[in-house]
Amino acid sequence: MGENQKIYEKVENYVSNLFIQAGKERVLIHSRRTVFWLLKLMPDADEALKIAALAHDIERISPPPALERMVAGSAKGWMDPEFLHRHSTKGADIIAEVMSRLEADPEMIERVKFLVAGHEFSGTKDQNMLKDADSVSYFENNIEEFLQLRVKTFGKEKVRAKFKWMYSRITSEKAKRIAEPWYQRALAQLEKGDIQSA
Repeated sequence: MGENQKIYEKVENYVSNLFIQAGKERVLIHSRRTVFWLLKLMPDADEALKIAALAHDIERISPPPALERMVAGSAKGWMDPEFLHRHSTKGADIIAEVMSRLEADPEMIERVKFLVAGHEFSGTKDQNMLKDADSVSYFENNIEEFLQLRVKTFGKEKVRAKFKWMYSRITSEKAKRIAEPWYQRALAQLEKGDIQSA
């Protein structure tokens, strides 16, 4: 087993425990499935990219209340550029600190930090693959939460905009084909108010 694989396994264990201890099992499922979809889209993804996929939402372990207030108060909701920037850069800082504690190679840490910091927007090929895998996993795993909880808190319009944005930002045609049935189902359920079978 190579050093990078060993680091990946250490990070996977550490990050999983952080999510569990924080009561964020849903985020952990989404994160693990992001790694799964990344490997479907890019089978030769290196360990740094896999770590970035696993940890792209690590900021959600303890998001400051100000971020939730920002979503509620902004006309752009979750797509507010300031919200997205704070979410991704804070996550990048957290995973860099975790990897430093685990004595990962500094170049690998910087690569993971770069990938996580840019995972919300189009960028390099690797950032795009991470973003696309994130979107596919979102539609696979997060729709129920948005239909059952987020609609009540933030309203139907912001949730609809989130669904549309998460689909429209996908770069890869393969990822679009995978996500589209879940996306269309999510929109239909939102319109019908069908939150029980999401």
